[in-house]
Amino acid sequence: MKISALVQNSEGRHQVTLRTDGNAHSLTVPPKPMGFGSSVNGGELLFLALATCYCNDLYREAARRGLSIERVEVEVEGEFGAEGEPASNVTYRVRVAGPGDEDELRELLKHTDRVAEIQNTLRAGVDVTLMGVEIVDT
Repeated sequence: MKISALVQNSEGRHQVTLRTDGNAHSLTVPPKPMGFGSSVNGGELLFLALATCYCNDLYREAARRGLSIERVEVEVEGEFGAEGEPASNVTYRVRVAGPGDEDELRELLKHTDRVAEIQNTLRAGVDVTLMGVEIVDT
């Protein structure tokens, strides 16, 4: 699965295009009210990625086990220090509602934590490489 994200920004305009295996869709993220940039920051989006991954994977793993999940809440928190420092103290909490055995649901939650791809990417670390820079005329 190949995934990409494109941000196009100019004063008063912020467009986000996401692609998975060539299937594109947009995400509404408003620009900053004054000036350039996005109204959300990268840390918020990173934590949203963690929450979204766990939520989606929980439904996927529940279906594989024949379990029913009716509602999921995932809250991710962490801290960022000075500019250029990575996040620290990243934690998340999950609330799930569904019929069935509580022990089965607890095991499902733990299993999902072990297989959630975004969580595993951050835990393992991954090289992020700037591949190109282009300066264009205005």
